[in-house]
Amino acid sequence: MADLQPSFQQAMEITAAWLQNWESEEMTDEVLADRIGEIVASRDGARGFFVVSLAGDSALMDRLPDAVVGQLRNGGEGVVDLSVRNLAMSSAMAVQHRRSGDSAQLAGSERVTARCTELLRQLEPSLVKERLEQLLAAALDNQGEDVAFLKKWGYDTEQKQAIGKSVYAVAES
Repeated sequence: MADLQPSFQQAMEITAAWLQNWESEEMTDEVLADRIGEIVASRDGARGFFVVSLAGDSALMDRLPDAVVGQLRNGGEGVVDLSVRNLAMSSAMAVQHRRSGDSAQLAGSERVTARCTELLRQLEPSLVKERLEQLLAAALDNQGEDVAFLKKWGYDTEQKQAIGKSVYAVAES
């Protein structure tokens, strides 16, 4: 797997299978961690991993084993970037779901936001701080590289404020 670059779809399927094996105790924390380290080495692999692990029903992101945290920290800027983007998107979508009265989707977005918050607290602090400051500049001051990211998704002022609140929540312990 280390030499393979799974597609986004393949990464989601692989991750789902791994998490099922881990939850049924057919895979140890350490083996899962090694596999996660391999899959997050590519952008599509990391994207697929996070879609399944953050939004799915697996408890992995709610009680991250130390070995998994270590592998995610080793993922460096790529893992931090995707975690921050997921934090932003879930925070903004929570506002949208609250507006539309969709309590099930709201709960899902809030769960992803909480999982991203906890994960970011465990990743490399200097990388997290730098990336969160970049997102905050875009969300609250309409400046920097993330302006295009926020514009792409069409987030409004209230959604950007929710993103800002989530960014500050990462710093709270």
